Amino acid sequence: MVSPMCQYSSNNGCVSDWHLMHLGQFSVSGAGMMIMEMSNVEPEGRISPFCVGVYDDANERALKDLVSFCKRIGDAPLGIQLAHAGRKASTAPPWQQRRSLGIEEGGWTPVAPSSIPYSETSLTPRELNIDEIDLLVQAFVSSARRANRAGFDSIEIHAAHGYLLHQFLSPLSNQRNDEYGGSIENRMRFPLEVFRGVRGVWPDRKPVGVRVSATDWAEGGWDVDDTITFAHELKQLGCDWIDVSTGGLVPYQKLEPYAAFQVRFATEIRRAADIPAITVGMITDPKMAERIIAEDKADVVALARGLLYNPRWVWHAAQELGVDIQFPSQYQRCHPHYEEP
Repeated sequence: MVSPMCQYSSNNGCVSDWHLMHLGQFSVSGAGMMIMEMSNVEPEGRISPFCVGVYDDANERALKDLVSFCKRIGDAPLGIQLAHAGRKASTAPPWQQRRSLGIEEGGWTPVAPSSIPYSETSLTPRELNIDEIDLLVQAFVSSARRANRAGFDSIEIHAAHGYLLHQFLSPLSNQRNDEYGGSIENRMRFPLEVFRGVRGVWPDRKPVGVRVSATDWAEGGWDVDDTITFAHELKQLGCDWIDVSTGGLVPYQKLEPYAAFQVRFATEIRRAADIPAITVGMITDPKMAERIIAEDKADVVALARGLLYNPRWVWHAAQELGVDIQFPSQYQRCHPHYEEP
């Protein structure tokens, strides 16, 4: 699977020609599935002013054109990741050091479950009230309807990497004293309301998954046992997969990544909650990816940076593993076993 990858290349939330190129290359890459980048349910939910939105008619029209383009040239199913950045919103793109943007620079005041900034240099978010939480559930529902009209084949709800739904889940960022804070049941309430709302308006024949951070990599934070509890609840509501990543909630996380370091979390959650799991993270070797599937550690391997570096990764993996896959007709002559007619 092609993992969601933020491109910071939208105009007022609308995808651009960059996205046609970016996702077009993966449409003909041989990947079994693609999920478009984190796409936000309201303008204030964007990580940066240049992130994708699914909140107005112009966004929807641009997405519909993108989906139509990808399906004309390729056959990979295309999903969309619905999200809200919460307290990590209103920042510059990563190549501008992700610094917080003030109102005078086109930024805005971010929102969060509690008025706790992400870091010492981040903007202090405003705590959401109960009515605003309900409005955000409806924003996710509205974006799901737009995504369906645009022609997407699946939805992945983003509850990882320190964005809003993850902020509600973790006790490090959620210190509310109402029905949305405190116990794990209360902290899961908003993310589960979002999932229930999205699943309720999304066609039964199309899947909905959730991306999670299995651990905050920080003392007192969200951990794998919590994630298993969350996965059990999601499965009962009709969740089709758990996309297992980690971290992103706090800047002081204690994380030392290595090749395939997150696979063990996907395996544990998959088996404990009896739900299909996607694994991602520093998986670049085809044989390693094959072993993960063959040894029943995950159901899907997702790549992001590896595919950015080598958009033909799937073709090369197939060659290394001795599998014959279909090339686009225009590119068949580059196949190692191609014979001129």
